[in-house]
Amino acid sequence: MNFFERQDDVRKASARLIVLFIVAVIAVIAVVNVAVVFFTGLHQQPAETLIGALLMSSTVMLLIIGGTSIVRTLMLRRHGGGKVARSMGAVPVPQDTGDPDLRRLRNVVEEIAISSGTPVPELYVMPHEQGINAFAAGWSPANAAVAVTKGALDRLNRDELQGVIAHEFSHVVNGDMRLNMKLIGVLAGLVGLAVVGRVMLGSGGRSGGSSNRGGGGGAAPLVMIGLVAMVVGFIGVFAGRVIKAAVSRQREYLADASAVQFTRQTEGLAGALKKIGGLPTGSQLRAGKTDDVSHMLFGEGGKRRSMLATHPPLPERIRALDPSFDPNELRALSQKWSQQPPSGLHEDAALGLAPAGSPPPPPQEQPGAAGNVAAAHVSAVAGTVGMIGGSDGQGGQRSAQDQGASVLARIPQAFLDRAHSPEAAVPLMFGLLLSNHPEVRGNQYQLIASRWGAPLAGAAWTDAGALSQLDPSLRLPLAEVAFPALRQRPPQAIDALRDTVGALAAADGRTSVFEYCFAALLGRELHEAVHQQPPWKRRRSTLSSAQQSVATVLAVLAAAGGSGPAASERAFQAGLQRVLPGVSLPFAPPPQGPQVLDQAWPVLDGLSGRDTQTLVEALVTVVADDGALTVAESELLRTVCAMLHCPMPPLPANLSVGQGN
Repeated sequence: MNFFERQDDVRKASARLIVLFIVAVIAVIAVVNVAVVFFTGLHQQPAETLIGALLMSSTVMLLIIGGTSIVRTLMLRRHGGGKVARSMGAVPVPQDTGDPDLRRLRNVVEEIAISSGTPVPELYVMPHEQGINAFAAGWSPANAAVAVTKGALDRLNRDELQGVIAHEFSHVVNGDMRLNMKLIGVLAGLVGLAVVGRVMLGSGGRSGGSSNRGGGGGAAPLVMIGLVAMVVGFIGVFAGRVIKAAVSRQREYLADASAVQFTRQTEGLAGALKKIGGLPTGSQLRAGKTDDVSHMLFGEGGKRRSMLATHPPLPERIRALDPSFDPNELRALSQKWSQQPPSGLHEDAALGLAPAGSPPPPPQEQPGAAGNVAAAHVSAVAGTVGMIGGSDGQGGQRSAQDQGASVLARIPQAFLDRAHSPEAAVPLMFGLLLSNHPEVRGNQYQLIASRWGAPLAGAAWTDAGALSQLDPSLRLPLAEVAFPALRQRPPQAIDALRDTVGALAAADGRTSVFEYCFAALLGRELHEAVHQQPPWKRRRSTLSSAQQSVATVLAVLAAAGGSGPAASERAFQAGLQRVLPGVSLPFAPPPQGPQVLDQAWPVLDGLSGRDTQTLVEALVTVVADDGALTVAESELLRTVCAMLHCPMPPLPANLSVGQGN
């Protein structure tokens, strides 16, 4: 199952969830209405009175269940994954942390984000949880949060931590997060009915005592209706948790498999699961709201078994990764660790891994490796979309340590430190856009000073001088590292930041590929982080109805290759035949450059999963036509995929693609 099929699967699961929720609500309302009729004597009243009472009762219950679900869902959508993390007692990882465990965590997360083409999420740690666990929450990748327990940081070595984080990123990429948030909202509505029933029961009991002393008994129907509402509500909650557990178990196997695709080894993830089984704290959490997020966790948060278990049995998960695994091994590990629990940092040192907080050195290129990509097919390369890892150009995947770690290792630590700071990240981002032309740079300085003040403009000027030595291929990755810090600023500051970036990019009257990509990615991610939806309204479309938008994006990408008009036209036509076979359109690169793509996003983002996959294959065909991938092509390809919400891992610099299947 590839990324696009997984997205369709999540959409179908969401539709099934809505249907089941509607059925559950109808059943609950029917049962409570029967109780209302029976205990209040309405069955003896005229039909008009009976119907009116039932309509009122149904409306009240619908408002309680539906209103609670909608309010809960909107709150989660508005505040993103950070709200869920904080509700579990998690605290943000400080930007300037010196803690080696936290620096190692940040490093691993940024590696995976860069190598998967996914926004870097907010990071949280649950400082009072000694069990080994983690979860990802959020309405979209742009407002996602990843939280890990203190136990995971203490006990897992780097490979194991990477396996756990890759597992959580799989939930982010595959769309599981939104489904999980909807599950929380659905259950909140059913819980709301149970709570109202309990209130009615308590109120009726108090009123009943007073009435009985006065010789009355009018509160008895209220007590019975409250009891029925509470019981039915809890039955609905139980049924909802059964559904939640079934959905979660299916997706946990997929997340484990995706994590292995990312790390290209099973030892890390299997080692983390074995530590859960061998340590007394396991994966259990003490937080009071564990049940709410149980389906989001890496491991079971409680002692659930059978139909309420949100995760497959631990031995089965380990055996899927290590067929030779013997469950008796967990007993031996338990005895070993009862005296001396494992330390992740000590294991890293014993394994010869880099010190915490320091990215591993970039992998050494093998002689002749650059030319060994001729056998890669378009479908195989495009198939890496949504994979947590990238293409090696040979139909396989390089690990994140080869992808994200090598990128981070090439970015000077001083830039990374500034990118992690909400204050320093702003002039750093402006510095990326300052022109080398003295007059244009002067105008840009004045623009920043008028909007943000002279001190910040001066910092941007200084950063621009240092950034001029940065490899151009590292500019967008550096920006991606800075996005989480920028998201922490107030909404007004975020809007001002987006406006200033757009003005800086247009200061010289033209917009380069990098300037456009940077502004587009920053604008979309910050907008989605605040509003939980793209800056445009999607239009349902097909490849046939979107011909003009398809031709536009292919033409811009072909022109970015820089190999000359003839080569660009050949690449354009090759991509066009891939996505619209038999259609004849002229190669007409827009004179305004990549800015014309703003008009294409609402149309292209409305394509179905199958059509989007075909379009991505056409994009890869264009950039691979001349056998090499330029920085401009790489930036534009990654931006197009990000704007269409299909994350593309980095492609090899020397790319040659066959015709595929």
